[in-house]
Amino acid sequence: MTSAHVLRVMDANVDRCQEGLRTLEDVARFVLNDGYLAGRLRDLRHGVAHAVQSMDADLLAARRAGEDVGAAPGLLEEGRQDLPQLVRANAKRVEEALRVLEEFARLQELPDGLDMEVFKSARFSVYDLEQRLANAVAHSGAVDGVRGLYVILDPTATHGKGELDVAEEALKGGASVIQFRDKVREKGIQLRVLSALKELCHSFGALLIVNNDPDMAVAVQADGLHLGQKDLPLSVARRLLGPDQIIGVSCATVDEAQEADAAGADYIAVGSIFPTFSKLDTRPAGLVTLVKVRSVTNRPLVAIGGISADNVDQVMAAGADAVAVISAVVGAPDPEAAARGLLERMQAPRGVSDSDPA
Repeated sequence: MTSAHVLRVMDANVDRCQEGLRTLEDVARFVLNDGYLAGRLRDLRHGVAHAVQSMDADLLAARRAGEDVGAAPGLLEEGRQDLPQLVRANAKRVEEALRVLEEFARLQELPDGLDMEVFKSARFSVYDLEQRLANAVAHSGAVDGVRGLYVILDPTATHGKGELDVAEEALKGGASVIQFRDKVREKGIQLRVLSALKELCHSFGALLIVNNDPDMAVAVQADGLHLGQKDLPLSVARRLLGPDQIIGVSCATVDEAQEADAAGADYIAVGSIFPTFSKLDTRPAGLVTLVKVRSVTNRPLVAIGGISADNVDQVMAAGADAVAVISAVVGAPDPEAAARGLLERMQAPRGVSDSDPA
């Protein structure tokens, strides 16, 4: 028969584990709006509950909360200064509780049906989820900035204008994100441009995203990095970037978007929505795909490809949080006016067109 002392240890750590998991789950669910992480944490919480289900009555009967010397005054936990500290503290709480459960599950006096491996597997899952949740919390402010007009600044598309001048005009017109894409010039030149561009973007409260090059994103401490399907895997790029830098991923199908969501992409770009000549290696996605992707993820969606003032209202109605453009702003005679005009149309969506080319 299991001793009351062992049951008290098990009961306290089951409660500690589930309380910590619930706290982390609510951060993912309500603060980050991250359905994937919230689901993973919920599944772990349910798994721990299921593992000890046969012992529920015994655990409850052994509880002696009033006799717990660890609850005495003066032994209060340290305060949490911010959300990252709250995440770290509760993750550690869960990990420690799972380790205790794992160790006590080895005792011969416990029921044979109690599986130590359940607690061990859950503990290793929490190690991974702690890192992902901490990273997500660290750059949640930048993720919130992926809204509105997202301008891709390609120096080959400015018709001879200086890219910094074009960027400033776009920012004056209301752009909230500038992505720098330069596939031609040496990195030394790019670094000088990016350093100035970062200062310019931040003076307008906008984000600076680097296309395809994690080295440059790290070197200039940009707000984030954008990856295509043929670029570095997101998991590899995440190891290279700082914890407060975000990563977006381009997708043309619902499956790709779901994979990016599960891998922890901070935002998802969907395209090409309409035919475009700004980038030759695009794949068609269409408004229908955008609608479907919106239904499977809560992450910010950036629509891209052939978007102009004539069709941007359809894109917003289909569920986009931001629209990415190149020629519609960067190649316009007056980038500031073009950006402002796009934003005005984005604020008055009419609905998805019946003539969607997808």
